[in-house]
Amino acid sequence: MTRPQIAFLSRATALRTGALRAAAGLALLALAACATPPPGPDAHLSPAVRQMYGPVQDGEFLIPAVPPQYLNDNTIRQDVAYWSDEDPGTIIVDPWTKHLYFIQPDNRAIRYGIAVGQEGRAFSGNAHIPYQRDWPNWQPTANMIRTMPETYGPVRNGMPGGLENPLGARALYLYRGGRDTKYRIHGTPFPQSVGNATSAGCIRLFQQDILDLAARVEPGTRVVVLREDEAGQGTVPPGTELPAIVADAPLTGPASLPTTPTATAGPGNPS
Repeated sequence: MTRPQIAFLSRATALRTGALRAAAGLALLALAACATPPPGPDAHLSPAVRQMYGPVQDGEFLIPAVPPQYLNDNTIRQDVAYWSDEDPGTIIVDPWTKHLYFIQPDNRAIRYGIAVGQEGRAFSGNAHIPYQRDWPNWQPTANMIRTMPETYGPVRNGMPGGLENPLGARALYLYRGGRDTKYRIHGTPFPQSVGNATSAGCIRLFQQDILDLAARVEPGTRVVVLREDEAGQGTVPPGTELPAIVADAPLTGPASLPTTPTATAGPGNPS
């Protein structure tokens, strides 16, 4: 073999070796990329929010964590600016923006995401909370049994408090003029409903949020439920145009759970 032929073969071998090394390097990079796990479903949540909505032991019941896909800036509990003449400690319910506000000093409020049923929009004005119940019993109304006998007939005598009870871990009972309004602010075992309009029920919060709210509420707490024309009130300074409210999506899927309560008082739930 001549010297030029040997030189040519050496260069060809070097090129093949370099190409093989490059291919091997790319393959290793691809494997490394495949081995890197994708971001978890709660990657968008801060550690504080994950802890806030983590599992909670409440008496004999272990409340499960709220699945992260139901937690966003619109539904999580947070301190916000809120302009109101109401005294600190007052609850303002805005069924139209699906938020509940617990008034704080200096134009601030604790805002909670809520689920709102048809009954939740049928009531407006002022009320007060004379009492609350932990893990209350629940009983469907006669109308619920009549219109959906297959769903509510089996529980016509009521359900004891528990993780599957539609009233959740706490229920706050609203009275007006000494009479029970049948309007409730309560927890829900259906976290997917929070932030949505639903087919039935009053005002519902994540279990973790109703525990937080109930701990702040004292007997006699004043409640103001806004009308549709008052939607968004307090979220902007006085004299500012109220924000437009996005229309609700159709009541479909898990936001239309038929077992969410209107709640007559069952055993242990005086009216």
